[in-house]
Amino acid sequence: MNDNMKYSAESAEKKSEGKRAVKTVISAALAGCLITSLGLNIYQASRDAEQNKKVNKFIDDQLERQAKEAEKENTYQEDGYMIGDQYEIRSTAHISDAYKSGNDAGLEDEDKETLQMASDVLKEIIKKDMNSYEKELAVYDWMYKNIGQGRGSVVTLPGSRGSAFTPHDVLSGQSSVCVGYATTFRLFMNMLDMDCHIVHNEYHSWDMVQLDDNEWYQVDIYTDVSGKCEYQNFNMTDKIARSSHDWDDSALPEAKGLKYSYAVQNSKELKNIYAVPAKIKKCLDKKKSSAYFKFEKPLKREELPIADLLLNQMNTAMMSLPGFENHSMSGMWYQDEQDQYILAVFIQNYAESDVSGFDETSPEGKKLIKAVAEAFGTDTPETSSENSDTDDSETDDSKTDDSDTKEDLPAKDIVERETVNMKTSYRF
Repeated sequence: MNDNMKYSAESAEKKSEGKRAVKTVISAALAGCLITSLGLNIYQASRDAEQNKKVNKFIDDQLERQAKEAEKENTYQEDGYMIGDQYEIRSTAHISDAYKSGNDAGLEDEDKETLQMASDVLKEIIKKDMNSYEKELAVYDWMYKNIGQGRGSVVTLPGSRGSAFTPHDVLSGQSSVCVGYATTFRLFMNMLDMDCHIVHNEYHSWDMVQLDDNEWYQVDIYTDVSGKCEYQNFNMTDKIARSSHDWDDSALPEAKGLKYSYAVQNSKELKNIYAVPAKIKKCLDKKKSSAYFKFEKPLKREELPIADLLLNQMNTAMMSLPGFENHSMSGMWYQDEQDQYILAVFIQNYAESDVSGFDETSPEGKKLIKAVAEAFGTDTPETSSENSDTDDSETDDSKTDDSDTKEDLPAKDIVERETVNMKTSYRF
């Protein structure tokens, strides 16, 4: 082989080796790119999987929450629910339906009696052209004045069964536990073609009613009767009701009506807050238990705390008055539809009520008391009062009235008296 041929062979081999080297470099580069690409894909896939996991967890949590809410709605009961494991909320839809249709043929005898008693009440209190609020208020007023708590009489009234909780026993015996108030009010509302729900927790029940403004309002007549304070729990919003009530609202409409709030309907405009004490003194003189005021110059939110001082001062002054030792004053701010603040003042009597429920100062009451005194040879209250009308200034000041000593009071009365002394109910 000559030198030219040898050089050509070596040159060709070198070119071949160069091409192989280039291919190796390119292959390595491509392999590197592929590895990088696979790494990025794996990383992205990992991130996507993590993101999907988070999304799936969020969806699962939402579904679980919705399932729990649905379970609440499915388990919330009005009719058939037992308050305190003792008093059942019973349906009266068949009675109100019979009233509206004018046909009671399908009712049992007791339900017919209930329908008749309820119809008689509505005939007495409902006037033509009343709107829904006026009808509701008429029912509230009648129940507040005519239905007592539990067994309010020394002698059992006809039809009374102790702790009445059905409209039949409430209307016949005119005494009731909270369930009786709630079911009887709902019966009246349904008879008047108004939607009404019974709101409850494990130990208490009351109502919410829809009026002609299409808004719902909460009403607790039982608590007003027990606190001897009219309208304090009448036509409340959920926000107001939450200050003293607790309930599961998952299956109930929201009560947010303002138009027919009692405070809005009955507020009196005063020049300023300094005019309130004189008005409250007049309320005390007239034995009124609530009053509502708004002011010519509307108060700003930062000015509202002045009512705390006002209520504390009026409460102290009231309890120093004869006959008001066992009373307490509380207050609350309401807002009207124009967001103006209305001051509500409530006066509650914590003294034990007269068990007889009959006015002993009436002519009939006085005549009866006199007849008993003559028959038994005892003094009438008037005579006893006259005999004890002596000059107390000569008595020993160190002696105390036995009726005021804790030793001579039943434990229940001591607790009640201490409760009155500690009472500071200001809801602002």
